[in-house]
Amino acid sequence: MKTLTKIDKIAYLFLLLVFGIGIYIANTDLQYFDEFYTKEDGIVEYGTAILLFCSSLLLISRFIKLQKYKKPLWKVGILAIAFVFIFGAGEEVSWGQRIFNIESSEYFLENNAQAETNLHNLVVDGKKVNKIIFSQLLTAVLVLYLIITPFLYRKVEAIKKLANLFAVPIVKWHYTIAFLIITGLLVFIDSERKWELYELAFGVIFFLIFLNPLNKNIYSK
Repeated sequence: MKTLTKIDKIAYLFLLLVFGIGIYIANTDLQYFDEFYTKEDGIVEYGTAILLFCSSLLLISRFIKLQKYKKPLWKVGILAIAFVFIFGAGEEVSWGQRIFNIESSEYFLENNAQAETNLHNLVVDGKKVNKIIFSQLLTAVLVLYLIITPFLYRKVEAIKKLANLFAVPIVKWHYTIAFLIITGLLVFIDSERKWELYELAFGVIFFLIFLNPLNKNIYSK
């Protein structure tokens, strides 16, 4: 495909390799898949955090470079998206708690499903926040962002102007297709730890989107 950059191709090959190996291991040695390939504080989890952080750094660098040429709403939009990804990176590694060997406070010890300092594993009235917000809400956001918004951006001038005004990077269709393929591959992995691979794919694809969106002109002077 002519629309694929060299970085896109490398990233897609990487995801196919990671998921291909993951599917093979999950179907031949599930314990190894759970306890090594996708283990807590493993290479997959840290890879996700690094990619989310890199996405935020990319946006912040563009803000620094272009902020004197842009309107206030553009600045608000790009910084808001950068904050969301910094937050996601922090949550992924429990804000460096295990890296720096920091003890959880009493509140998190009592109310966090894994006794960690993060919000997505909090338990409220017997229900995990991760299931309510970080799963159900995130699914709705992904459908809106990856499927509905790109279509409306191409068809509705008002949506196009609004997205550009708030510096919202619009998805090229091959990124949407890649995400749908990755989602489909999850059915071949019978493990709760498969979501770690899904989060890694999220990190990879969103970095690609931010790097080369359909409306890349929002990053020009």
